[in-house]
Amino acid sequence: MNQPKDAPAARQGQYLSFELGGELYAVEILKVQEIRGWAPVRPLPNTPEHVKGVLDLRGVIVPIVDLRIRFGLDPGEYTPTTVIIVLAVHQDDQPLVIGVVVDSVSDVLDVAADEVRKPPRMGGHIDYRYLVGMVNRQEQMVVLLDSDQLLDPEELKDLAAEV
Repeated sequence: MNQPKDAPAARQGQYLSFELGGELYAVEILKVQEIRGWAPVRPLPNTPEHVKGVLDLRGVIVPIVDLRIRFGLDPGEYTPTTVIIVLAVHQDDQPLVIGVVVDSVSDVLDVAADEVRKPPRMGGHIDYRYLVGMVNRQEQMVVLLDSDQLLDPEELKDLAAEV
């Protein structure tokens, strides 16, 4: 597993927070294109388990990733609060739009550089390359995610080729 990044404080700004398995996570709001209610997707053959399929979003084919499965959490049931956050990500300067399935959207957080803490070096469900850092909000830790790193480069290339 990769180690935590040394300079998470460089990631100040606004973050969209969401819930996964009772824990709070957040992605940079500037990466968010839209938030949609859960809708069934078209499965793709020969894709990893966390890639649920694709969705046609106004003529753009968007791969949908279930973050619970991606992070090794117990798969949850899709409920009325389950949403797809549509993100604009970049990998090797290649833009790609992906959707991530989360349990619910929580809030928009203003994060100052001095609030961001490096994640502790320990085991867990999330590979450190996904992590920007952690912030404390209302006595609960929020994990800040790097949306560009949610899929590894090979997965992004494969998905870009599929869609």
